Amino acid sequence: MPRLLIIDDEEVMRSMLREGLQGSYEIMDTGDPIEALSLALEHKPDAILLDLALAEFSGFELCQTFCSLSATQRVPVFVITGKPAAEYRDFCLNLGATEYIEKPVDFARLRVLLETQLKAKPVEQRKEARIRISITLKLKGVDVSGKAFAVLTATENASATGFLASCAVPLESDAEVDVFLYAKSERFAGRARVMRIEGRDSPRQRYGFQFVQKPSGWILE
Repeated sequence: MPRLLIIDDEEVMRSMLREGLQGSYEIMDTGDPIEALSLALEHKPDAILLDLALAEFSGFELCQTFCSLSATQRVPVFVITGKPAAEYRDFCLNLGATEYIEKPVDFARLRVLLETQLKAKPVEQRKEARIRISITLKLKGVDVSGKAFAVLTATENASATGFLASCAVPLESDAEVDVFLYAKSERFAGRARVMRIEGRDSPRQRYGFQFVQKPSGWILE
């Protein structure tokens, strides 16, 4: 039975979500962000239902943390909140959230979204360590329309063979870019391929890049 972690500081809302989803899932819930992180790391839920209005830490911070940590970044995060989608949906998707659902919850829709997501073929977990380190990059390549580009971006999620970064330029799956470390001057680090696209409907998509050969001069060599 799939395991869900519900994070909401309102006990009434947690009870409603439990009742609306019971029978199909093994459910854990908490209103404490610190306990939520501990439960996620210990029990590895199949999906997380997250409210944005939490004490101590905002749901935005918790969403970003879940989507950045190697142990939880493959777990789909469903933001369930009273905050209007028009103001916050794109921002949450850019942080890495899978879905944005406004309260009051349409449980029929939520069940369909959960079932669709959990039936999808899981992406293979990374076998290498990833660290959070801020690296400024310049990417050069060709966008979906065939136009050459050179843009600055940054990553805070990198490994020895790849990185996750947002990009204002639309790229296709398997597109390749030249990667440069960028500080006072730029230094070629290697050529990387788009392996994953996140936030397809957002104005600034995020891409999972993997170097096509061992990088030269990459900061995590």
